[in-house]
Amino acid sequence: MIHGFWNGFWAAIATLVVTSLCEMILKPRPQPLWQRPPAAIAVHLATAALHFTFWLLIVQRPWFALVIAASLQMVVIQVNNTKSTSLREPFLCQDFEYFIDAIRHPRLYIPFFGVGLTIGASLAGAIAIGIGFWLEPSLFGHADAPWSLAGTLALTAAAVAVLSWQLPRLPECTLEPNDDLVRLGLYPYLWAYGRMTRLPIDRDDNDSAFAAPWDLESEPVDPATLPNVVLVQSESFFDPRDWHPDIRRELLGEYDALMAESLQSGRFDVPAWGANTVRTECAVLTGFTPSRLGVHRFNPYHQLSKLPVNNLAGALKRLGYRTVCIHPYPVSFYLRDRVYPNLGFDTFIDIADFDLSERDGQYTGDLALAERVQKQLATADEKPLFIFVISMENHGPLHLETPDPAIAERWVEGGVTPGCEELTVYLRHLRNTDSMLERLRDSLQQNSELQDNNELHKSSRHGILGFYGDHVPIMPKVYAQHGEPDGFTNYFIWQTAPRSGDNVRMTLPADKLGTTIYDRIIDHAGKLGAN
Repeated sequence: MIHGFWNGFWAAIATLVVTSLCEMILKPRPQPLWQRPPAAIAVHLATAALHFTFWLLIVQRPWFALVIAASLQMVVIQVNNTKSTSLREPFLCQDFEYFIDAIRHPRLYIPFFGVGLTIGASLAGAIAIGIGFWLEPSLFGHADAPWSLAGTLALTAAAVAVLSWQLPRLPECTLEPNDDLVRLGLYPYLWAYGRMTRLPIDRDDNDSAFAAPWDLESEPVDPATLPNVVLVQSESFFDPRDWHPDIRRELLGEYDALMAESLQSGRFDVPAWGANTVRTECAVLTGFTPSRLGVHRFNPYHQLSKLPVNNLAGALKRLGYRTVCIHPYPVSFYLRDRVYPNLGFDTFIDIADFDLSERDGQYTGDLALAERVQKQLATADEKPLFIFVISMENHGPLHLETPDPAIAERWVEGGVTPGCEELTVYLRHLRNTDSMLERLRDSLQQNSELQDNNELHKSSRHGILGFYGDHVPIMPKVYAQHGEPDGFTNYFIWQTAPRSGDNVRMTLPADKLGTTIYDRIIDHAGKLGAN
């Protein structure tokens, strides 16, 4: 008489069991359910029940709802495991938005998950949906449908009540995702991080960042004393020669020359591994440390699209700079279309300004970026320029490109180890980055001599070139054979003006680079203003 009701009851029990067992294949694996804090156990069970009843109310078939809930959990688990392998970090609550980005920008995401696996999973999902509706009759089509509906709504209400009661009682997170996932389990971990995203960034330390040492309104800076500034965020750049000693030193000749002549250079301590460019990008532009960002350290641009913060671009704009960003990708990616105007950028040159002929590999080449910088410098007015360049050429997935054996023979002593063809592709792109640096240096040097009435004259518009890598590249097969790099990249600050001999060589955290460049500009302007 109440066959449908009990059918739904046992499907609900099975859901709790299945979703708990699925966690055993997570990387890293959470501790057993019974060993977790009581609040984490309650949140896990309530979330699994709520997920089940959500789909039950939609499809009206309890065992089909179980399959859907378990399948979606497995998608998150598979993505988590792929991310843990490639990026040394588990799936985060903020990563749910990347499912939409994977549809908009599939090349950046799908190859790491596996093209074949993605297609196969999509087909299997479509087939399963058809079979589910065909095989199982509607729960609410039975004579005891009112009992079934009442039981479903009661379970939904109980799950919501437990979550409301227990979510505030979850243990405090360490913001070390691997540790928090192991300690809490998947659902409580995602809930805890999601709740923290509602808290704003702590901006107290940022209030004094990028401050001029004098009142700019009463003592404005003479624009003629300010240098043009080109700051390059090179995607996936790091110097691989010390990590892999068989790579020939000549690979990065121009880079070496600039490092030797730079005001300051060294290794760069970045808050990202293999991806998540905006973490390093935000640190450089705003000076925020991970501890100040809190949970927003994993994707700070959601907050920066709404909150005004002191930053390098805004500070230079107050000095009289025209501020430009050049990035050969859609400006909407990572909400940059909202973040960058908020930071104080006047212009954003995105992928629409580039054409297919300027690609090198999968993305727009670094030499095309150098050409855009040259154009900006050549057409500059009386205002100094700050040009922030975000490259794409070195960005993976590198395994989608065909390696050139001549590159391996030329730049690696003894050639590239079989199975490490991604390294060959990466080295070819690094050579283009080296050529880009040469052109940027020459452009800044040439720009210190301006045409005025067809007569050359010396200008005090010196130039500063800043350069850094945002994270190491994703090359898991290469790292499996040669060991992982330590995650540090490299940076330098170079200028066209004569140096005073203060060649600083030091490791620098990402949050100190922007302020270091700003302080050198202020110091430079102050010295010229005093003369």
